[in-house]
Amino acid sequence: MAFDIDLVGKIGSMALIDRESNNINYNIIARLSHELKPGMVWVTSGAVEIGKLDYYDRFGKYLDDNTEDAKTDYAAQGQPILMNAYRQFISDKYAVRQLLVEHQHFNDEEKRKHLYDFIMRCPSQNAIPIINYNDAVSYEENRKWEINNLKNTKEKVIECIDNDETASQIACLVKCKTLLILTVSNGIYTNPEDSSTLVENITGNNTDELLANITKMQEYCCGASRKGANGAKAKLEYIKEPVKNGTTVYIASSKYLISDILSGNAPCTRIGL
Repeated sequence: MAFDIDLVGKIGSMALIDRESNNINYNIIARLSHELKPGMVWVTSGAVEIGKLDYYDRFGKYLDDNTEDAKTDYAAQGQPILMNAYRQFISDKYAVRQLLVEHQHFNDEEKRKHLYDFIMRCPSQNAIPIINYNDAVSYEENRKWEINNLKNTKEKVIECIDNDETASQIACLVKCKTLLILTVSNGIYTNPEDSSTLVENITGNNTDELLANITKMQEYCCGASRKGANGAKAKLEYIKEPVKNGTTVYIASSKYLISDILSGNAPCTRIGL
């Protein structure tokens, strides 16, 4: 089977934060960045959380976290810090290109093509695209209004509720060989309280059976790593579309090397035929 891109990877906000120091975990970003190369697409969360931490470090207080304005302000403050960290640790041999996306870029065919063409130019230009949802300009009330309008005219609408969905849609757009989702856990568990119940492989004899097994595994999923996140159940729902294209999905902890996860030398959940 032919694929346009080798790997689309995504890392969650909490996987980028050092909980002991309550700060950005530069060790994780450095380790991941050293492995990134042209032919890979990286989707990163973290702008809002990092902006929040940076604001507190500078002023000793938080904004009113219950408002959309606070999310906007934190995202705008955290985005340059996040991108600077990736640029600092990715090899100087490669260009780093930031791309901020919203739901409209996936629901409009012309914008989808523009996004696809941009990503596909990167490998030949020795560039690595770093993608994030554009939290700084997208606010919930307006997004819901736009989505509802789209649902009146389109059978299928992509919402991009979080970066798990964004990464899965990027994986579909470029038809990648591998989709890697990094989180705070080692993968999917039948009992999240018992580390011995890690599901190492979700597969099937054909695509329909694989999708049915993914759905069955969702019954075991509950909870999320942070407020506002959708958790493992949503991850499994989002990855169904790329799986239909033949993409193999890995869900793993950000504490391991990408190469170790993909080679089977680190614990993870592998999903694919």
